[in-house]
Amino acid sequence: MTDTDNPPATTTFRSGFDRPLAMELAAAEYGLFADTLDALDGAEWSLPTSCPEWTVRDMAGHCLGMVQMAASVPEMIRQQVAANRTARKSGRLMIDELTALQVRKNANLSHAEVTSTYRRLAPKAVAGRRRTPGFVRSRTVTDPGPGGTAPEVWEMGFMFDTILTRDPWMHRSDIALATGQPMLLSAEHDGILVADVVAEWSGRHGQPFDLTLTGPAGGHWSSGDGGEVIEADAVEFCRVLSGRGSVEGLPGVWVPF
Repeated sequence: MTDTDNPPATTTFRSGFDRPLAMELAAAEYGLFADTLDALDGAEWSLPTSCPEWTVRDMAGHCLGMVQMAASVPEMIRQQVAANRTARKSGRLMIDELTALQVRKNANLSHAEVTSTYRRLAPKAVAGRRRTPGFVRSRTVTDPGPGGTAPEVWEMGFMFDTILTRDPWMHRSDIALATGQPMLLSAEHDGILVADVVAEWSGRHGQPFDLTLTGPAGGHWSSGDGGEVIEADAVEFCRVLSGRGSVEGLPGVWVPF
């Protein structure tokens, strides 16, 4: 949760990427995440992360579960039905039950099996996302927002083209923070993802600002005059927008990952 409340949603959120670029970014991010898992040593899998109650191993299990879901329509249906059923019983958010289900589903795999299965299924996940038909992509769903407190409407295309790539990107940053290993970043990949986050963040708050983000994924953006001046590391800025931290001002406006 953040100190600055998001304004009530007045629009349907759509992906800022066309489908070819979205799938190019998805394939690249899946590859980078698999490389991140490959680089872990045995002890690092057990380290705690910034996601409550999750170790690096748990996070990898969740991310594998998301790839399994995107790679197979029957698997997507199975996971969603099971998570909805559990959420009705527990009173928790469906997304929380879904991610917990994914962690449990893959808990018995060895570290090597998690990594190899992720890498094997990643191209199928990209293909599954690419094949999603227009009538499905244009359907809308209600996301509960941060902590279930600020529901907003998303096109399914926003989920398939944007969120399913932001999720492993953010968890790649979680693993880097947990292990102390650098997160591999480039302007050509991460810079595009960050710029899209900034554009969405700007639209969500609609206020003037002057933003400088540092690092390989950074850049400079501004809108209007006399707005808040912000300078931060690009990855850390995105982490704060995701709710990983509590800040005042415009960086407290939530953006989904």
